[in-house]
Amino acid sequence: MTDLFWLTDAQMARLEPFFPKSHGKPRVDHRRVLSGIIFINRNGLRWRDAPAAYGPHKTLYNRWKRWSDKGIFARTMAGLAAKHGEQKTVMIDATYLKAHRTATSMGASKGERGRLIGRTKGGMNTKLHTICDSQGRTLNLFVTAGQVSDYIGARALVSSLPKVEWLLGDRGYDADWLREALKDKGIRARIPGWKQRTKPEKYDKRRYKRRNRIEIMSGRLRDRRRVATRYDRCPKVFLSAIALAAIIIYWL
Repeated sequence: MTDLFWLTDAQMARLEPFFPKSHGKPRVDHRRVLSGIIFINRNGLRWRDAPAAYGPHKTLYNRWKRWSDKGIFARTMAGLAAKHGEQKTVMIDATYLKAHRTATSMGASKGERGRLIGRTKGGMNTKLHTICDSQGRTLNLFVTAGQVSDYIGARALVSSLPKVEWLLGDRGYDADWLREALKDKGIRARIPGWKQRTKPEKYDKRRYKRRNRIEIMSGRLRDRRRVATRYDRCPKVFLSAIALAAIIIYWL
């Protein structure tokens, strides 16, 4: 295959500080294994269908599962994104990610409990809540079951907002508690108010138009097939797939 993905020397240099230390027998080539993992996530393949150039598929899966359980990929994204340098504007949004039947496993005894999968009008989904900077780069992310409101995601993410001047969000984030929380942090909200408000909320429509960058970001994340369709039962593993996609697209 001519379209295999391989990490460059520069990309490996940025990733290596976040690798867990090896104890005892040295691990097999990081570049080969991680490149294979990225290829699988990008194309939505089964692990057994990994190209032979990446080595045994069990090695790829074992590394992926072990590092996902330890939160390595999520911490790597957070560490790289911490150097964002954004001082002006951040944006918040939520998007639905379809859960495949292998992730829901409704016929299994455990069902969907604890897997952060919920039933919505569109079927079984997980909801991805994200924060991005003015360039549309992922700064933070959080997953919930599909039926969970945007408010819940906002509560989880608001405490980690960087020190900026503006937060842009759609009408789904129009809540007095959120506006007050942002005010306490010195951040001005640009969020349209619900029409039923007795006192309409004013907002800068020109600045609000820039919010399309977070929608573009969500679309680029969903270009990774194992993000657009959730195959993983474990929420931590699925979150790792999203974090890995963000790392490759925005931070390497």
